[in-house]
Amino acid sequence: MPSICMPTTYRPASCLSKTYLSSSCQPSNRRPTGCISSSMGTYGLFCEGAFNGNEKETMQVLNDRLANYLEKVRQLEKENAELEGKIQDVYQAQVLTMILDELTLNKADLEAQVESLKEELLCLKRNHEEEVGVLRQQLGDRLNIEVDAAPPVDLTRMLEEMRCQYETMVQTNHRDVEEWFNMQMEELNKQVATSSEQLQSYQSDIIDLRRTVNTLEIELQAQHSLRDSLENTLGETEGRFTSQLSQMQCMITNVESQLADIRCDLERQNQEYKVLLDVKARLECEIDTYRGLLESEDSKLPCNPCSTPSCQPCAPSPGVSRSVCVPRTVCVPCSPCLQTRY
Repeated sequence: MPSICMPTTYRPASCLSKTYLSSSCQPSNRRPTGCISSSMGTYGLFCEGAFNGNEKETMQVLNDRLANYLEKVRQLEKENAELEGKIQDVYQAQVLTMILDELTLNKADLEAQVESLKEELLCLKRNHEEEVGVLRQQLGDRLNIEVDAAPPVDLTRMLEEMRCQYETMVQTNHRDVEEWFNMQMEELNKQVATSSEQLQSYQSDIIDLRRTVNTLEIELQAQHSLRDSLENTLGETEGRFTSQLSQMQCMITNVESQLADIRCDLERQNQEYKVLLDVKARLECEIDTYRGLLESEDSKLPCNPCSTPSCQPCAPSPGVSRSVCVPRTVCVPCSPCLQTRY
């Protein structure tokens, strides 16, 4: 987690008030209001920039993971489409297998028909032989009478020709049917072998795809759990940052209130300073007036030395800018003092 942009140590409000509201401190030693406001604004902007940077990084990571997840979903859709095509091929192979079964049944039917035709042919042969025997017996019992009539029709030869013709037709049809059936069987066997190989490969592909789907589902669940944890972490971080921002806002409010108190104190001290300046000006005016009165009184006194031995030279009075003769005892000021004054 990113570090919180907070000062490690700070002075409480009571210390600040004691520092700035002391009556002995001078205005020149105090920190200007603009500097404090600018520093607090810079600190707030820095913290806000840090918060926004962390949130942007987290959102960027989440967007990247979402893009990867969407890419995997597209890949799965593509693989599902390929799998559907393979399943369609398998279905066609199954259809071919059904066709092969039908052809096998047709072959069995044809073989049964061939057997029935053979049996029918044998029956016809037996019947024909019986009829020929009966005819021969009938012809043997008749008298050989020679007449001038046309020669009789040779039924035996005709029957033999018909039998040979039908046998040839049956053999030809049987041979054609067997050739066609063998060709169809070879083609179907080839198709069945190819379909079996394809079916095995498709089954292995289906197993691999199922494993891939299971792996991706597990990874998807992991991504969902990671997203939920990140959302929870983001909510906790936002709540913590909100509380910290509220604390800093309270600190800023306290500092602003202290600055307002400091401004009020400065205004009060300025008013007191103005009052003191006014008093000083009045005192200087009174001192000047008093000095003028003293000078006028000194000018009225005669300029002769002191008659008493206890008179001492004049000394400058403290607090007066110009030298004024102030008698230490009751005597007339001496002339050197007057000369120095004028």
